[in-house]
Amino acid sequence: MAILASEIEDLLRQAFPDAKITVEGDDGAHFAAEVIDESFRGKSRVQQQRAVNAAVKSQIDSGQLHALALTTRAPE
Repeated sequence: MAILASEIEDLLRQAFPDAKITVEGDDGAHFAAEVIDESFRGKSRVQQQRAVNAAVKSQIDSGQLHALALTTRAPE
């Protein structure tokens, strides 16, 4: 039950509609995502990454998404 990078991007876009989002990975289970969003301003890195993980929680819980390396920040 593989997932595509575009599907992950769609899920993240629903949670962060104004963000700059890049998702890479092509093995169906391991991905890297960069999410740059104004909502991250003033939040710790842990808070930012928890917000992103919440957007894909059901895919992680189901095992459809095995690993998602994150880079998060507010725009400069």
